[in-house]
Amino acid sequence: MAQTRTEVHVNVWSDNETDRDLLNFQGVADTVAEFILQAQGRPISVGVSGAWGVGKSSMIQLTRAALVEKRAAGDPTEFVFVEFNAWLYQGYDDARAALLDVIAAKLEAVAKDRESGTDKVKDFIRRVRWLRLAKLVALPAAAAALGIPPVGLGGDIADLVNDVRAGTVDGEQIESVGGAVAAASTGLLKPALTASPPKEIQALRESFEETLEAIGVTLVVLIDDLDRCLPETAISTLEAIRLLLFLQNTAFVIAADDEMIKRAVKKHFGGLDDDELVTNYFDKLIQVPIKVPALGIQEVRAYMMMLFIDNSMELDTARKDVLRTAIAKGLRESWKGVRVDYAFVTQVDNSLPPALLTRLETAQRLAPLMTGATHIVGNPRLIKRFLNALSIRMSIARAQGVDVDEAVLAKLLLFERVVEPAQFIELATKVNEDADGHPVFLGPWEAAVAAGADPELPKGWDTEFVRDWLGLEPELAGIDLRGALYVGREQAPLVTGSDKLSAAGVELLAALSEHPRESARLKDRLAALPSVEQGFILDRLLALARPIQSWGSPAILDACLTMARIDPAWGQKLARFLIERPHTQINPSVVPKIADQEWSSTVFETWKEADDVRAPIKAAITERSRSGNLAK
Repeated sequence: MAQTRTEVHVNVWSDNETDRDLLNFQGVADTVAEFILQAQGRPISVGVSGAWGVGKSSMIQLTRAALVEKRAAGDPTEFVFVEFNAWLYQGYDDARAALLDVIAAKLEAVAKDRESGTDKVKDFIRRVRWLRLAKLVALPAAAAALGIPPVGLGGDIADLVNDVRAGTVDGEQIESVGGAVAAASTGLLKPALTASPPKEIQALRESFEETLEAIGVTLVVLIDDLDRCLPETAISTLEAIRLLLFLQNTAFVIAADDEMIKRAVKKHFGGLDDDELVTNYFDKLIQVPIKVPALGIQEVRAYMMMLFIDNSMELDTARKDVLRTAIAKGLRESWKGVRVDYAFVTQVDNSLPPALLTRLETAQRLAPLMTGATHIVGNPRLIKRFLNALSIRMSIARAQGVDVDEAVLAKLLLFERVVEPAQFIELATKVNEDADGHPVFLGPWEAAVAAGADPELPKGWDTEFVRDWLGLEPELAGIDLRGALYVGREQAPLVTGSDKLSAAGVELLAALSEHPRESARLKDRLAALPSVEQGFILDRLLALARPIQSWGSPAILDACLTMARIDPAWGQKLARFLIERPHTQINPSVVPKIADQEWSSTVFETWKEADDVRAPIKAAITERSRSGNLAK
């Protein structure tokens, strides 16, 4: 009979930017758009700065949408947008040349659509090709003017051959290619170009301006993901921007992490230590510096709520849009005292589904800690990743039939993500050692926080985050956390007291935990360990086995049986473990699995005498006994 597959829906948020305001950035984006509109074709460069993941990409998209929306009817200005992600070209192409090619291709397409400026575009493309050629032959003068290091020739020559076939390079350039090939064959680099690099660069800038004027557009270049690039790629992109910067009918919006740019500049200039010079490098490219606003509790709470609303399967698009609009409006009025919280959202829509209401409550509880917690500090990308991890673990729990409360799992996951590993391992160890899986040691601390007192926390736990975390609902001291730890067993094996294990012991425990079905191959190596290490390894295996709710032939049982075959004492410990399992979890298939073990008779006698052990299990034991297939 075919097994029925259980389908589990996983709510996962993508890491892509959005042109919908989920972070209360609209006011800043509108301001940037106004700067560009009021420039009326005069050159402008805007720097959007902020750390990794704070929402720079979304700010850029909001700015683009604001420009389109704010452009007055009848305004002759037409914006052409070029989005450039240098990270995508890293390792495949020179970022400087790639940016110029992307701009040239966009202008060529616009010129064809508008049937104007095509000749100017062709001239601009020819000059862009010249820069490729300058890189190819690596003239000392070109290298000095452009900062281009000599590199391999093969791919670039092939590109230029294709350009010749396409008719986009002239005879002078063809002659130069021949010189480059000759130079490559002799191992020398000869100045094959007759044109002056500085003059060509100036001519390229003039050609670019003339092209925009002929087409009749303002080019808005949106540069993103510089903080994902290696220093060489970041500097190369900024150098390309510098070639076209401060020209008529241009606007550059550059998203970058200030600290990343500083590191890249220092490396580019050979470890430059003068911070003022480093800062000036970027400042000279930027006319209008914009800092991405820091998120407070209000924004973080609203952001998490909108993420949950977006992923709700029960709401249609229209209801989601109403909620998003109301939340965005509420955030813009937060300076007036408007509080965007659970009550606010449920007033906008008073018939939200129970599952979504539970998630909104989770967002309300977590927002203060998400805002102030180390390693998260209100970072939208990290918040999204946290919620993705929570969603995945809840889906694992549903798929494996583990009953876990989402609020409990969220609190435990937050602790895992913020504290030092030693504290999380200590918590997990206490849970595994307790018969009911309760972290009872948290009880006095949680009670003190609930009473408004300051708990006395030991070293390693005495932090502001832990104090705030202890006050987060629900209190955990009386809750069985084994299921929550099981679905989040990325930390397994949880080797506490690792000083009890040698390097060989740690390696074997990891192998048993990750590949328990292969444990028989490790028996001899395990037998060679000291008895104290063997006992510790079995304890860890039983801790991993404890959350299992169906005992037939789980993989971890193979690892435990391998340990039981090494020493009778370990067999007796495994027997006690199986006897303690709730009888409703026992399946008949476990009988043949352990029947050849001497200690199994104690387990079978217990099961045969128990009233709540199912008949098929007792029948399997009886049949084994009659056939003589039980260990004596």
